[in-house]
Amino acid sequence: MASRTTIKQQGADEAVVKGGKHRCAAKGRNRKALGDIGNFVNVGEVEVKPNRPITRSFRALLHAQAQAAAAADTDKNNKKQVSANVAGLPPVSNAVAATKRVVQKRGKKKVTVKPKPEKPIDKEAIPDKKIQKNKTREGYDNSKKNSHAFTSVLTARSKAASGITNKPKEQIIDIDAGDVDNELAAVEYIDHLYRFYKLVENENRPRDYIESQPEINERSRAILVNWLIEVNTKFNLSLETLYLTINIIDRFLSVKSIPRSGELQLVGISAMLMASKYEEIWAPEVEGLVCLTTYTHEQILVMEKTILYQLEWTLTVPTPLVFLVRFIKATVPDQELENMAHFLSELGLVNYATIMYCPSMIAASAVFAARCTLNKTPLWNETLKLHTGYSQEQLMECSRLLVSFHSMVGDEEELKVVHRKYSDPQKGAVAMLPPAKNLLPEGTVSQ
Repeated sequence: MASRTTIKQQGADEAVVKGGKHRCAAKGRNRKALGDIGNFVNVGEVEVKPNRPITRSFRALLHAQAQAAAAADTDKNNKKQVSANVAGLPPVSNAVAATKRVVQKRGKKKVTVKPKPEKPIDKEAIPDKKIQKNKTREGYDNSKKNSHAFTSVLTARSKAASGITNKPKEQIIDIDAGDVDNELAAVEYIDHLYRFYKLVENENRPRDYIESQPEINERSRAILVNWLIEVNTKFNLSLETLYLTINIIDRFLSVKSIPRSGELQLVGISAMLMASKYEEIWAPEVEGLVCLTTYTHEQILVMEKTILYQLEWTLTVPTPLVFLVRFIKATVPDQELENMAHFLSELGLVNYATIMYCPSMIAASAVFAARCTLNKTPLWNETLKLHTGYSQEQLMECSRLLVSFHSMVGDEEELKVVHRKYSDPQKGAVAMLPPAKNLLPEGTVSQ
């Protein structure tokens, strides 16, 4: 066999080939080659690990790395072509292809030379994948939020067809916020007190007694109440005394018949004496009341005992005034509205027709009728509904009754005292105002 050509490496190692056998000297130590591979190549400065056999795949890898290094040197030296044809070496393309197959088979990394890009790449123009993904997700969420399910659409349409709309709820006013520091207002217990009043207001209500009283009719009762209102004003007594007096009279007449109509005034003056002792700090003396009637001192005291016995000494009852004070506060009134509510409520005291309504109903209706008379808007709100427990529709019947009394106040002699009392400028002269037109029956002519 012809002798092989020996090629020196750049380092101190030498490869000698004789008689088809290979020997490799690397750093002073010899090792056997794997047979005749037929070609040797200058591997440059590639570091070879000791005792590693130079196989065909490893030799091809070294050859590819040397070619890459030579290509880099060629570009640096003004693109001069350097031909290093070695006798018997296979073409470079075959070696590189073989290298790729071996590396892919063993899971090695590919050694490739990336070509230079022809045009510069603008990184800002390339959208970030994460940002694009987030935008896509955000757009999906927005479209999902804006989309309406068929059920919600059908529900909304059915409510609109039925006249039901989702109106914003009115804000409920805390009417006791200004009395937190007032110990007499009993803010901590006020709601519980009025819930209790609502529960017990029907326990001591007078019943319809006119039919059972042969000597008493609605007119005689109205005359008595007008006179008692005048007496209450003359003695400068409180409204609590007036309302309790009327409550005592009606409750007594519900359980006891009066044989003669002349005794009705005695019942009234005795009831006022009892109410004054209950409500006033300084109650009027009996002698002062005797001067207003034709009855004696002893007759008034005897009737007082009779009334207390029939009522079983029960005088602590919620009158319309108890509720009226609270409901006026709930309406956040001005002085004119407050005077108008009291005026309409006292008209209800005079007229017997209001006996069919409970005290809280009369008070709430007086407030509602006052707001209608003064054209307050809204006529009824959530705060009033919460504290009164009545809706606007529930108050319409009683409110119309009170407004009808207002419309007749100039014609009925029995209502003159109340009209005169609230025609005073100190009371805002509210009795002179026209009644609420929207609550008057059709065809009624106001004063």
